[in-house]
Amino acid sequence: MSVHAEFKKVTTHALQEMKRQGEKISMLTAYDYTMALLVDRAGVDVVLVGDSASNVMAGHETTLPITLDHMIYHASSVVRGVDRALVVVDMPFGTYQGNSKEALSSAVRIMKESGGHAVKLEGGQEIIDSIERILRAGIPVMGHLGLTPQSIYKFGTYTVRAKEEAEAEKLIEDALALEKAGCFALVLEKIPASLAKKVSDALAIPVIGIGAGQGVDGQVLVLHDMLGMNHNFNPRFLRRYANLDTVIHDAVSHYVSDVKELKFPTDQESY
Repeated sequence: MSVHAEFKKVTTHALQEMKRQGEKISMLTAYDYTMALLVDRAGVDVVLVGDSASNVMAGHETTLPITLDHMIYHASSVVRGVDRALVVVDMPFGTYQGNSKEALSSAVRIMKESGGHAVKLEGGQEIIDSIERILRAGIPVMGHLGLTPQSIYKFGTYTVRAKEEAEAEKLIEDALALEKAGCFALVLEKIPASLAKKVSDALAIPVIGIGAGQGVDGQVLVLHDMLGMNHNFNPRFLRRYANLDTVIHDAVSHYVSDVKELKFPTDQESY
């Protein structure tokens, strides 16, 4: 019997069982109630309320402008739509770096005000104090290494990370440190597939990849990207499972012409 069928509700423990039994973990983003409802019904294991809402929902160029209040709003909308999946909420830029007290109060606000099940933080050993403080309060933490979009101005580019040996070694050290600190899972973004497999093999906790090959324990994509709602973004790791850009454009165009030509509403559609 697959773990997928076995767990009525996905928990951090369930994800670790999936890794142990070799069942891959599916994770997608969602930012609102309706999409969360659809994603959860389709059987996704983890719903990430990503700070990518800054790009997808608000039209910002980076994830940096989104605030804690914005994230709580999106997360509470998602939680109301989810029945089975584990809901993980990104802690936005500036709410945990450098001050572990602030990190804890930010995480507590997310959990209390949104009803989310866990938080996700970007970074390795430099944010361990914040992670440990949040974990001591009983809040589950998912880590995130590799390409960390909140550090875009430090990197200066969205290219593949950890290709050089020194950066690859630091990434492995950071991954082990995050596991030791008590993180229940880890996201690896845009790193060589061989390195991602090495990290996944070295850790007991699940490793979820985005642009990190198949040798990890699960995959995550941004929902709007995989549904083909955004054609300006074409990384190699993205597979489009639908072309909603065209579907929505055609539906709206059809509606506009029906209104203009008095084809909508008909007598049957009137009271």
